[in-house]
Formats: sequence, structure tokens, C-alpha cells
Amino acid sequence: MKIVTGSQMAALEGASERRGVSTDYLMEKAGLAVAQVVRERLGGGVAGTIVTVLVGPGNNGSDGLVTARLLRRWGAEVTACMLTRRPDDDPKLDLARTYGVRLVFLAQDATVPGSMNENAALSELDTLFNRSRLVVDALLGTGRARPLDGLLKHTSTLLNAHRASKKLTVLALDLPTGLDADTGQVDRACFAADWTVSLGFPKVGLLTLPGAALAGNLVVVDIGLPPGLEEEPGIAPDLNLELLTPEWVAKQLPPRPADSHKGTFGHALVVAGSRNYVGAAFLAAQAAVRVGAGLVTLATPQSVYPIAAGKLTEPIHLPLPEDETGRVDPSAVASITDSTVRYSAVLVGCGLGWSTGTAKFVEGLLLGEPVEAWPVIIDADGLNNLSQLTNWWQRLRHSAVVTPHPGEMATLTGGSASEIQKDRVPLAREWAARWGIAVALKGAYTVVSEPDGLVRVSPFANPGLASGGTGDVLSGIIVGLMAQGLEPGRAAACGVYLHGLAGEKAVQNKGNAGTIASDLVDLLPETIREVKGGPGWGVHRQT
Repeated sequence: MKIVTGSQMAALEGASERRGVSTDYLMEKAGLAVAQVVRERLGGGVAGTIVTVLVGPGNNGSDGLVTARLLRRWGAEVTACMLTRRPDDDPKLDLARTYGVRLVFLAQDATVPGSMNENAALSELDTLFNRSRLVVDALLGTGRARPLDGLLKHTSTLLNAHRASKKLTVLALDLPTGLDADTGQVDRACFAADWTVSLGFPKVGLLTLPGAALAGNLVVVDIGLPPGLEEEPGIAPDLNLELLTPEWVAKQLPPRPADSHKGTFGHALVVAGSRNYVGAAFLAAQAAVRVGAGLVTLATPQSVYPIAAGKLTEPIHLPLPEDETGRVDPSAVASITDSTVRYSAVLVGCGLGWSTGTAKFVEGLLLGEPVEAWPVIIDADGLNNLSQLTNWWQRLRHSAVVTPHPGEMATLTGGSASEIQKDRVPLAREWAARWGIAVALKGAYTVVSEPDGLVRVSPFANPGLASGGTGDVLSGIIVGLMAQGLEPGRAAACGVYLHGLAGEKAVQNKGNAGTIASDLVDLLPETIREVKGGPGWGVHRQT
């Protein structure tokens, strides 16, 4: 599913008009879709429900008036509050009045009949918010071009206070008012939503912090744009940002034919662990097994081998020479490259530690003349060790994906973690192109960039994944998928989605605090089955 900026969405709507699908049709379709989401979220019926719709000046306000009219037709008690002036000739307003929507004009404009001063307007809103079960924010949408002030600012403060008291639910139509559609930056008076219904396509700002934190749960709805319009060249340039969906992931996952054998699904090599980080090796190898790799070999330092072998039944074990600190020794390269085993994909890094010796090992394994051109995933200490090697990407002879968190990305690029967090998508795209490999920049709404500039974004932001070892699980998932034939960028994107979905399921079962990395490993088969055979979690498209 494409992710768009405000200008790209406007271009798509303009192209739709030229194809004979009018803006009025899109408004009616959008209002119906939002009303249907409201009905679904309220348990299948709206009759008798008290709803307040906050209406702004443009198309977003018109969409809100359509929503108000339809909810009233279905039996809700609806008040539409005009916080800014509407056009004198406003068919959506007239239809809302005809169908019995109560209209309140709060715009501070003496030329508008019934308008009131700010104190009176806020008093009216306070009364409505006290009575309402649901408030729909249909004020500005993608059209915000100035800071929120005056009545809009005070309305936001009032509504946020009512929402915080858990007395009502807030649904934003397309975007919470005050959230920048293109950057995710927010006005200090930004509205906060429990649900955001994005029209046509999700907007960049809804999947970019800090704005994403104020958008609540995201639903994307069809508004009647001509099918495939977003794929046509020249309509809306640079539509190279996509949202990961279960439907897309399901199409990428390898089939499991009835006549399969273990060789069908590849042989993953996991090079991981050190004396202080045994668990990283365990989690990565077990995740590769659980995601369906036919064979998994775990290569660990000799002192780690007996511990890992005691915990892991399924993988093959390859003890490696180690130094006096319990880290892998540079001579271990020969133990791997001289093997007669043909690996399908290799993971390097989880828990290796960071030293001159490990840097030499990583250099010899990945940057020397390859015996086999395995596709590789480089994570954690693999990245930290690479960062010590000058122009490492120019010497890398393997197709690859790197999976840094913001701190590791800062080490690789010479920036700071805070700078990286401000521009995650452009930064991942820039460095993927510069390095010529796929980059998965981890964190809330993980970003996966291909070297050609295509970026895929995860729909998941889960504090339950903020615990040690969850990144090792992700790496194991990715190498397991690569072993089964997925190229690195697609394996990373699929792995990120499966990892996020397993995390959602784990948190539902156990809560944000106390969910641990091995919980995700155990849920992987169930997660894959769900993605292949049923509806997904997280952001979804509703038609």
C-alpha cells in the first residue's frame, strides 16, 4: 500500500477528477467509509449514540458533514460544530440540516448568523463533549498551513482534557488537526486521536514520530479513486514509499509444497554469540528455525558451544576458535569458509562483541574474496565491527541487508541517534543507495529501504519490543527467510512485519511490561499461519 504526502494525495485526486470521478463523489465515498468505521468501532450500531463532529473550512470539513449526515440517518444524535466559516453556498451543510443534524456555528465571524464569542463557543463545546460518546475531528486534515491558535487551539486543549478523562473517544478524519501530513511534526496544540481514518492512502506523518503517537489506531479506507491510479507514471511523482501489509507479506512468503524436504527450505548459518552474550546466539538461531528454514547451523565460540547445544536441539552446531575473552578469533574465518557445507544465507553479528579481533574476523568473513557469495544479514556487533573498517561497503562482495537501531546507525554514519530519528525515511534511503545494500532502520515504524530508493514502512510501534534480545529474534527471522530464497530487502521487509505482528500478539497476551524476546520466537509459526491464511493486525485497509 502506497504512503503519500499531502501534495501527492492532491495530485491523485486531481487525476481522479480528470478521469471522470468527481471530487463530490470522493467526498461522499469518504464520508460513508468514515461513518462505517464509526459504526464498526461502536459495536455495530450507532442508534442513540451522541456524536459531535468538529467541522473545518475545506474538503476535510465537507467529508465530516457527510459523515455527520450518515450517522444521523442511522439513528445517532449528531451535532456538527462549524469552528471556521463554511462557504455561503454549501450543499453538504444544507444536506446535513435536511437530515436532522444539529448545526452549531462557533466561528467568530459577525457575518455568520448565530456565531458566538470564544468563551461562549468553548462553553458550548464543553457541554457537548460532556455528553458525547464520540467526537470526530474534521477540521483541517492535510490542509493545515499555519499554527493552531485562537478557537482551534483552545478547542484542542479542551478536547484533549475530556479524552484524557476517558469519557469520550476521538476519531480523526484523515489526520489529527495540527499534525503535518508530510513530516509527522506536530503543533503544540495538536489534537490527539484514538482512531485516525486515513482517506485513500496513509499519509507519511501518520507513520512518523512524534505525529504517529497522536494518531492512535490507523485505518485506511477506500474513497473511490480509480483502481491502479497510484501506479501510473507521472500522476504523483516519487510514490516510492509503501506501507507493509499482511497481503503483501503473504505473497512474498515461500510456498511449502507437499513434496518438500529440508533441503527445499535452505540452510541458514548464524554466526553469533560470545562468552557474555550466549542468549543472542540462542534467540537468533531459534528464530531462524521457527520461521521455516530447512537447516540452521549455529556457529559460536567454543566456550559458548556446550551452553548453546544444551538449549538448542534443532540447529547444527559449529564451535569456533575463540580468544582469551571468549570472543570469536579471527582464525575462525577458515572454520566457516573451508567447510564443505553450502549455506543459503548467513547472519553475522548478534552478540559477537566488539574488539579488534572481532573486527578482523568480520573483515575476513565478509570483505575478503568470498568462497561462496552468500546473501548476508549484518546486525548488532557485526555492524559495530564493520564501522571500524574504512569504506567497508566498497569491499562487500555479498548481497546484503544491514539492520541497525538508531544508535548503531549513528555509529555507521557518523551522525547522532537524535538526528537519525528526525529523518528516518530519507536517511535510510540515502545510505541504502550509498552502500548499495538494503537497510532496515529499526525502531517504532521500522523503515526498510532498498538501494533503488523504494522504502517500506512497518505499521507497528510496540513498546513491548523494547527489551533485550528482540533484535536478535528479528535477525534470525530475516536469515531464515533469506535461506528460503527471499532476496535480502524483501526478506527484511517480511521479517520486520512478522516480528512486529508477533510482538503485537505477545503484548496482547502478556502486556507491554514483561514481554520477552523468546515469547516472539514461540509465536512465529502461529503468526506466519495467520498472515498466510487470514486477516492481519495493525494498519489495515477497509473497503
